[in-house]
Amino acid sequence: MTGLSLAFSPLVPSWIFVAILGVAMILLAYGVWRGAKGTALRAIPILALIVAIADPRLVSEERAPLSDVAVVVVDDSSSQRLGTRPERTEKTLRELSAQLGTRPNLEVRTLRIGKDAQGDGTRLFGPLAVTMADIPPSRLAGTIFISDGLVHDVPAVDTFTATQSPLHLILTGDQDETDRRIRIERAPDFAVVGGQAMIRFTAEDAGGVDQATKLPITVRRNGKQIQRLDFTSGETADIAVSVDTPGANIFEVEVEGAPGELSRLNNRALISINGIRDRLRVLLISGEPHVGERAWRNLLKSDPNVDLVHFTILRPLTKDDGTPLSELALIAFPIRELFEEQLYGFDLIVFDRYSRKGLVPYQFMTNVAKYVRDGGAMMLAVGPEYADNYSLYDSPLQSILPAAPTGKVDSESYRPTLSDVGRRHPVTSDLSGAVGSDGQPTWGRWLRNVQVSTKSGQRVLNGFDGEPLLLLDHVEKGRVALLLSDTMWLWGKGVDGGGPQTEFLRRVAHWLMKEPQLEEEALSAEVRGDDLVVSRRSLDATERAVAVEGPDGTTTSITPRETGQGRAVAGMPVAEPGLYRLSDGKSTAVAAVGATNPLEIFDVITTSSRLDPIIERTGGGVYWAGTGGTPAIRRTAPGRTSHGSTWLGLKANEQYVVTGVRETTLLPILLVLLLSVGGAMAAWWREGR
Repeated sequence: MTGLSLAFSPLVPSWIFVAILGVAMILLAYGVWRGAKGTALRAIPILALIVAIADPRLVSEERAPLSDVAVVVVDDSSSQRLGTRPERTEKTLRELSAQLGTRPNLEVRTLRIGKDAQGDGTRLFGPLAVTMADIPPSRLAGTIFISDGLVHDVPAVDTFTATQSPLHLILTGDQDETDRRIRIERAPDFAVVGGQAMIRFTAEDAGGVDQATKLPITVRRNGKQIQRLDFTSGETADIAVSVDTPGANIFEVEVEGAPGELSRLNNRALISINGIRDRLRVLLISGEPHVGERAWRNLLKSDPNVDLVHFTILRPLTKDDGTPLSELALIAFPIRELFEEQLYGFDLIVFDRYSRKGLVPYQFMTNVAKYVRDGGAMMLAVGPEYADNYSLYDSPLQSILPAAPTGKVDSESYRPTLSDVGRRHPVTSDLSGAVGSDGQPTWGRWLRNVQVSTKSGQRVLNGFDGEPLLLLDHVEKGRVALLLSDTMWLWGKGVDGGGPQTEFLRRVAHWLMKEPQLEEEALSAEVRGDDLVVSRRSLDATERAVAVEGPDGTTTSITPRETGQGRAVAGMPVAEPGLYRLSDGKSTAVAAVGATNPLEIFDVITTSSRLDPIIERTGGGVYWAGTGGTPAIRRTAPGRTSHGSTWLGLKANEQYVVTGVRETTLLPILLVLLLSVGGAMAAWWREGR
């Protein structure tokens, strides 16, 4: 490729050259005005000298053409997997590539973007900017998007820099799509356990469907249905949901699907509300004072979230020592207030070495037993009084206690050990010092163990000679713990090496109050990277398969393998965001994978509206792959229209790089002398006539 051009290299500075030219023109004009003879002939040497000073040259350039660059952006996001969009996308890309491959001087760059787009939506312009960073604007032929138009990072028109070449959009969806969707307008992140939270949502039909339709709404908590309501399409509504457990409470609000709708992935929305406990109310009743009495009090007082009500019975009704009334307590023990009027306001009741000596009448102990059956929690930390004639077992509490005293108390030292169940129970399985290098506990010894005959419950600690030491039991909706020694305080004092007294008591108390992390039969799941890790805790060592139902309704079975301490773990890869339901036949759980309400699946109806401002600014066009097929490609000159109804244009920039230059002088010096001398002589001859 060769290019010719005319170049000048004046022998004097430009301003001098202009001055000489100006003076010459004035003189010639004056001669013409006065009608002087030979003016035309005088112009010949003058112009020859001026041209010689300008030094004109013919420049011949050897040019190597530069190819233009066209960028094809393929949207691979989740919304592009709906309906026939995947097939249309691949067909359009295939046909475009075939056309572009036949165009000379055109480099094609193809980007596939958005495969992992979820929470923050489809983002095409960010990767496009990176790809175009090394493309000079003068070489960009154009950009072609193959997409459903649902792009979430469209820049403002004023900030989009690639406006010198057209941006075209080929839509892969249909023009008559309809869809039903639900959107969470407002939901709290936290709520008090046992309280309610308000969720505001809007369920609507998009795509020209009648907005007056009544839509059935189902609300689930942790996979279980709790409400079913009807709301008008397009209206915003509030629903109250109860937060029952501490930790994550996952609520699912689902609208019934519509016939022929594009996707049902956006028919449900997930809300995760973290349940936090209000200040816990604990009633601690201490009986006869003993060395370890303050263990429970210190534990409960150290927790700022606990409101502790503590009574110590120093003088039972049976004691008659003539103490003057003025030296007795200022107030009477509030039996009715505690055990009748305010009983259900406590989260936990602890009896610490309390004996039945007529202080609390039978009917109030009946209230305590009913309180436990209705979902309350009770702990008995007992000593020798549990085996004597005033034992709490000989009261209405007998029906909820897991063991009956035999009347014997072992007073020899012993080291508490984990039972077979205790090695798997979350309260004791991983207590510090539970298992030493020889397989035995490394913690200190205790000194007393009340012998009992076990009726129910789970023995998690063994005491003297393998006797039960700690029993945990479920009683209908409530829970009971029975600690058969009053020498636990030795751990706190560090005797014989001590032990994890505070952690031990904390776990027992929180198990009684149904802390999810301490449930002995539990199923849970969490997302780690690209895997869903399923954990199953059980007192039964038998491995059990877990059914995992994905957001699309498909079910996968995996079997967690034992890892020790009552826990079995398994993992499975997950790609689809949404709610996963798990069940092993006994326990159920749910897990939210990815963003709870990703932008990518909310609005799925094909549209060009988001890209229209940039397409209009760049002179591009919009095409529907489903109706018009793949548009033909044309190369268009700069400034010409870049789109038509059946074709799209890519600008032909005709850029090149110069590989060689040759210059030729147009006015040789001999010719200048000939014109100057000949012109002067001709002018002299003319004037002489």
